[in-house]
Amino acid sequence: MSSERGSEEAVGSSRVIKSVFFALLLDLLGFTLILPLLPSILDHYGQTEDSVYQSLQSIVDWFREAVGVPMETKYNSVLFGGLIGSLFSLLQFLSSPLTGAASDHYGRKPLLILTTLGMMSSYAVWAVSRSFSMFLLSRVIGGICKGNVSLCTAMIADLPCPKARNKGMMMVGIAFSLGFTVGPLMGAYFAINSSKEEVFYHGPAVLALVFSAADLLFIIVMLPETLPKQNKVSSVTSGILESGDLLNPVALFHFSALTRTEDPPSKEKMQNLKVLGFVYFTYLFLFSGLEFTLSFLTHQRFQFTSMQQGKMFFFMGITMALIQGGYARRIKPGHHIRTVRLAIVLLIPAFALIGLAWNLKMVYIGLILYSFAAAIVVPCLTTLVSDHGSANQKGTVMGILRSLGALARALGPIVASSVYWIAGAETCFIISSASFIIPLALLRRVGGLKQE
Repeated sequence: MSSERGSEEAVGSSRVIKSVFFALLLDLLGFTLILPLLPSILDHYGQTEDSVYQSLQSIVDWFREAVGVPMETKYNSVLFGGLIGSLFSLLQFLSSPLTGAASDHYGRKPLLILTTLGMMSSYAVWAVSRSFSMFLLSRVIGGICKGNVSLCTAMIADLPCPKARNKGMMMVGIAFSLGFTVGPLMGAYFAINSSKEEVFYHGPAVLALVFSAADLLFIIVMLPETLPKQNKVSSVTSGILESGDLLNPVALFHFSALTRTEDPPSKEKMQNLKVLGFVYFTYLFLFSGLEFTLSFLTHQRFQFTSMQQGKMFFFMGITMALIQGGYARRIKPGHHIRTVRLAIVLLIPAFALIGLAWNLKMVYIGLILYSFAAAIVVPCLTTLVSDHGSANQKGTVMGILRSLGALARALGPIVASSVYWIAGAETCFIISSASFIIPLALLRRVGGLKQE
């Protein structure tokens, strides 16, 4: 009987993993179309004398004079880009606990349908936008509704077998690699080949809407529900009240919501969770800031067009996919910490090379090292964290981790772009590169952690 049950669980888990992979891939293809276009979009609004953009420009000019920063108009788009990126992630940070609490009561699938509908509305607003304020509105709607990644991760965490969860997290990583490989290149292609009657980003925006609609159809027809009835919380209100811990940074870093559950993890496991949470936050804070400013650096230093930006993301995505398919999925249990440590070490020369690069060869050598870390760190840390807590605590654990990630991505872009704006690309990338010593030092405190 136990072998039959195990076989049924394996088949069910395999179906969930495949379905989540395709649903997430469709979501990411739509989401990444804008990546190579953002510098050009901001330049476009700067040249059209958009009233909202000009108002922000006047505030930046006032601040520059107040702090004595030299006049460098070309860096303003970096600062505005950082503000938009941080705003998007801040809204995710605020909405993610509510989405998670609702999914713990109603199930993962209904909430995925709801968030996908929200993303469709975001892309629709972007497609018809002809002003900076409408573009900002589309990003605000997207930030509030961008719950697909966290919900898909929760579906993988719902799986009963640790081996299946490990495989599922790796497949989530592969979906990211493929999305970031194909999406930006498609966005650049449709922007370049847009008709003269339409603004250049109209085609990519419509394509994003098509991908999101296809994702909605796939979720409705193919995606199974992964949260068993017995594991659903009795009331969504109680979940929302508990989500206050996910909006309090101090409570997040202490995993306070987990300590209030029945039969909380041991003191030793809680300590490991706290350290892993700090590592996850500091890594994503530094990584997201440099990741966001990368396209502005290549746009300004090497005059990259949207297509060249797309090709750069394509190179990074292919490298990540090769690493995940050939190396990451073969990482043995108990070796995740060592692998994360290696990946973060490689980020130090990676970002130093990119920040100091005077030719494209240096940039692409740095991007190879960058892609290794991008393919390894988050899936490995997510796997380690998802192994903590009992079955009915998985949602809480993953909710805390998602909120830590959203908080890091809310702060990282604006901090990095501010340093870029004040001190230039070289200083920004060198300081951030050296700062990766912090998560490395934290990892020493969990060096003996073994997977159960």
